[in-house]
Amino acid sequence: MRMAMRRAHRREAFFLLLGLLAGFSSVPGQSEVPGPIRDNSFLVEEAYNQEDHVVQHISSFTFLGPDRDWLYSYTEEWPVGGRKNQISYTVTLADPGELEGATGAGDSLVNYRYQAVGGGPERIAFAPRLSLLLPTGSEKEGRGLGGFGLFLNLPLSVEFAPWLAGSSNAGAARVFSARDASENEANLTQYFLGQSLIWLARSDLNVSLEAVWSSEEDVVGPGTTQRFSSFFVTPGLSWAINRTSGLQVVPGVGVSIGAGSSKGEEALFLYVSFEHPFGRKPSGK
Repeated sequence: MRMAMRRAHRREAFFLLLGLLAGFSSVPGQSEVPGPIRDNSFLVEEAYNQEDHVVQHISSFTFLGPDRDWLYSYTEEWPVGGRKNQISYTVTLADPGELEGATGAGDSLVNYRYQAVGGGPERIAFAPRLSLLLPTGSEKEGRGLGGFGLFLNLPLSVEFAPWLAGSSNAGAARVFSARDASENEANLTQYFLGQSLIWLARSDLNVSLEAVWSSEEDVVGPGTTQRFSSFFVTPGLSWAINRTSGLQVVPGVGVSIGAGSSKGEEALFLYVSFEHPFGRKPSGK
């Protein structure tokens, strides 16, 4: 029973890690006041890089349910020489729950994203993202995968109408020499697909519905893995608080409901994003 609960937790922790970069992006404004929030998701990544001279700080808290598992993540996104290139990092703090180890650091991510298409007022945006997974969490305590990894995600965002937008994700990950609590090692391969639909009820209020499917592996012995799949549907709500200084604060809340092989599993998401200008914008912008 204990081993089954450990595998279930690690499947969920890894699945949630894939969604940590689902941040809040805003349409470029024509004044110092931030524009409306745009296509905000919890587990599905949008294809909008940060505007030049604008930085974003994202905090996310995920409560996983009856075993008191929870995960906190902090992500910071920075533009590099304009909107085309963006770097970011994600650090986590996790509590594996009653049947696992103690509260502590989880795994971390370092990310690069390239704005290949759109990203501003255009209706279509595409921004591939490559991430390096750093094994900063303890696999013995149930807070990490135990090995370095590479993530590739292909987010595509489309504005279907002034009041309706959505994002599609297709991605994969490879974790090298992942370890379980017994120090068994194996390479892991993960796949995930996601789709979000966002109703822009007002310029400062978004109502979202997301569906995410993932196929994941867990280490079960020396060089041996077992594959699992997850499917979650997540309704959510996010709203913006705009300040004349250029600061935009976006709180959000969502409930992830398992279906199919994940039936009976639920998660509560709490988000808050702070986006603000930094430095001096080039003249004419």
